[in-house]
Amino acid sequence: MFYDHQQIEKKWQKYWEENQTYKTSNNTDKPKFYVLDMFPYPSGAGLHVGHPLGYIASDIYARYKRHQGFNVLHPVGYDSFGLPAEQYAIQTGQHPAITTEQNINRYEEQLRKIGFSFDWTREVRTSDASYYKWTQWIFIQLYHSWYNKNTDKAEPIDSLIQHFEEKGTEGLNANQNDELNFTAEEWKNAYDIDKEDILLNYRLAYRAETTVNWCPALGTVLANDEVKDGKSERGGFPVFQKKMMQWSMRISAYSERLLQGLNTLDWPQPLKDSQEYWIGKSQGAQVQFKVEGHDETVEVFTTRPDTIFGATFMVLAPENPLVETITTDAQKVEVDTYIEETSKKTERDRMSDVKNVSGAFTGSYAINPFSNEKMPIYISDYVLMGYGTGAVMAVPAHDERDHRFAKKFNLEIKKVVETEEDVQEKSFDSKDSVCVNSDFLDGLHYNEAKAKMISEIETKGIGHGTTNYRQRDAIFSRQRYWGEPVPIYYKDGMPYTLPTSALPLELPEVEKYLPTEDGDPPLGNAKEFAWDEANQKVVATDLIDDKTIFPLELSTMPGWAGSSWYFLRYMDPNDEETFVKKELADYWGQVDLYIGGSEHATGHLLYSRFWNMFLKDRGYISHDEPFQKLINQGMILGMSAFVYRIDGTNQYVSKNLAKDYQTQQIHVDVSLLKGTSDELDTEAFKAWRPDYADAEFILEDGKYITDREVEKMSKSKYNVVNPDDICEEYGADGLRLYEMFLGPLEQSKPWNTQGLSGVYGFLKKFWNLYFNGDVFEVSDEEPTKAEYKVLHTLIKKVVYDIENFSFNTSVSSFMIAVNELQKIKCNKRNILEPLAVIISPYAPHICEELWSLLGHGTSIEFERFPALNEDYLVEDEIEYPVSVNGKMKFKISLSAQLSAKEVEDLVISNEKMQQILEGKSPKKIIVVPHRIVNIVI
Repeated sequence: MFYDHQQIEKKWQKYWEENQTYKTSNNTDKPKFYVLDMFPYPSGAGLHVGHPLGYIASDIYARYKRHQGFNVLHPVGYDSFGLPAEQYAIQTGQHPAITTEQNINRYEEQLRKIGFSFDWTREVRTSDASYYKWTQWIFIQLYHSWYNKNTDKAEPIDSLIQHFEEKGTEGLNANQNDELNFTAEEWKNAYDIDKEDILLNYRLAYRAETTVNWCPALGTVLANDEVKDGKSERGGFPVFQKKMMQWSMRISAYSERLLQGLNTLDWPQPLKDSQEYWIGKSQGAQVQFKVEGHDETVEVFTTRPDTIFGATFMVLAPENPLVETITTDAQKVEVDTYIEETSKKTERDRMSDVKNVSGAFTGSYAINPFSNEKMPIYISDYVLMGYGTGAVMAVPAHDERDHRFAKKFNLEIKKVVETEEDVQEKSFDSKDSVCVNSDFLDGLHYNEAKAKMISEIETKGIGHGTTNYRQRDAIFSRQRYWGEPVPIYYKDGMPYTLPTSALPLELPEVEKYLPTEDGDPPLGNAKEFAWDEANQKVVATDLIDDKTIFPLELSTMPGWAGSSWYFLRYMDPNDEETFVKKELADYWGQVDLYIGGSEHATGHLLYSRFWNMFLKDRGYISHDEPFQKLINQGMILGMSAFVYRIDGTNQYVSKNLAKDYQTQQIHVDVSLLKGTSDELDTEAFKAWRPDYADAEFILEDGKYITDREVEKMSKSKYNVVNPDDICEEYGADGLRLYEMFLGPLEQSKPWNTQGLSGVYGFLKKFWNLYFNGDVFEVSDEEPTKAEYKVLHTLIKKVVYDIENFSFNTSVSSFMIAVNELQKIKCNKRNILEPLAVIISPYAPHICEELWSLLGHGTSIEFERFPALNEDYLVEDEIEYPVSVNGKMKFKISLSAQLSAKEVEDLVISNEKMQQILEGKSPKKIIVVPHRIVNIVI
């Protein structure tokens, strides 16, 4: 019977949409299971075949859990704020909302074609005001919270104010920017504006001067992961380090909890390692060094206070405020030039560049508090302002980077840890040796020396033991248009939150999407964007009088804001009273399975965990972590095609002749190849772009053969394969099966369209099991044991594979089972009905059609997954190979119930064995039960 995949798939996609087959109920006594894909950003290019890989895997798992009787939440939505739509708006004037809507419609059309079992009624978009209303609401909660280290959680700011009113800062143990000291009386007597300024020191969302990655061409601040090699990832524009007043999120308050929480998660170890490294916990001491001729002190954090006698110079971050104060007139030009050069590097570049040594001498000296020796103070880009104190005591004998710096600038290298190595030539970093040249530490091992030195530091009153974290607070404002407005207005220069009744604060219309002439963010171009405090509404900007009408914040939120809580909104997407009802958050709890790319390790995944912990602290949800199990899918790589152009000409030479010429390798669109071959359609190539119109070709055997190479699938490499084309030719079920068949989910693997024919052949074979010629024919006759064995072997394998996410081996098992059933001409209902259920998570359209033909009036989706019966897998007979002196002589079928001795007796008495023995007795007989018989004669 002809397998018409196009007609079948359109029919069932229409059925699922009309019947809302995948709509999830919140009112059920079924156990829940929450399956989620990482939030897609709807780009203008639409999907290529690499994008659905993770979606197909999660969809298979979601369908499988439905078959197991779970109430499955499997939603979809769009992370729809982002720079690409804004850049397009700048170039064309088209509002980003229009571009985004078009892109989403394209995405949705493609996703529906692949047959995903999403609950489309729960769709959310971060750029919808009804969604970002709650992103703004969460920001306001963060603003009105502080972190109490005593209770180890976030608390309402009112409890901090109460503490100040009763005790001032006495007994306060809070996460803060600066350590403040004042009495309850001083707090009460302070002006309101001063109180607001003090509270900003503690709020979880706060405004402060911060060093940021500033991209003038894009007119915005970029996150570290949006910058590569000193340039913006989007557009390749130069990025500079700049100090700006910015909103930040106090994620650093959660560093220890974020670290400990990793132990409770079923995540890939490399991903956990990335977060652990990013958080960067270290234990040591905070120490103050006096600066000769100045009142200022340099405070350092060191993990090796035991080596302080070996500290021979100091290095400050170029951004350290002390640099300006302590730099001498003679060194000012050199220092200023160096600071300017450093501003062109991102923190990430500075951290990763371990080979290049550079710096500048400030002209000042610090005094070592234990050796009393003078230590020259330098600046260098390897010291970061955000880590520790923005200053290091350099111990070149025992730190590789300090050693390279000392060699370059000819500074003293002093051994303080015992070693036979010549520390003048190479640093020796060990915690296993003892201290030398260190006065009262001499002869002590690392742990003893560290503890003793911390005690001495505290006795001298110049510091204390402490734990430090590399993770810094997350910058939360962007100077761009297409993002969530920050619900803040300014009164006397101080920020105040809008009342929640005024939310959402909607993005205003602007004439242009670039910064203003005064350098304000694009929202500065808005005509209706001021806050009328008396009437609590947004009014015209030209009404601002700073008495009753005040300016609103002009920055917008970063790309990660909306994606830091979207998993919660899916639980209750249309609620207008709250971001999620507590009872629904309690029912759905954590995401049970989260699938997405590893590139989000230290961005989205860290911020989501932080917001989730905060919302739990404030009592809005009950679970600590958002994502219990996480899988990083690999990439599907493209098979790029290249032509060889002879230098200085418009002649193109075929692959195997190219070695005879000086050529340039050029990417060509894979759609220009003939069928699935490597042969270029030369006429299509000439029509592709104007500069190829008069191309000439040097052929081999009358053909132009392109070179091929496996690379990342990308528009710029012209190797993108559109899933729409695959669905058209091979069907969505073919695409789904093939993407799983390519290899293990976590690995990257190359795409090869030619491989689809094998999977498509399998689908036709599976379809025809249910037909006799063109007639649908399924028998109600009881299956044989052999038929049941094929079915239950498959059940056992597929259950194991799905639960271990080994989807590729399941597809192989389907092929084996269908081949075996075809061979024994099985058309029994008791085999073919469960077979359709087993295969349906992978190939839902064909299985729905077969289920319907089998006489069922409801979807296959909620049928129970067939139960395994191990009895069918027990062998009745075993075919034993009989080996004599190492050579297999014959096979004998015996009952599987026989003991080893009974097998031995039957083999020896066998006629063939008697002929081989020729009356002799065997020297040795080895029976491996159910496997083989070995005889030595």
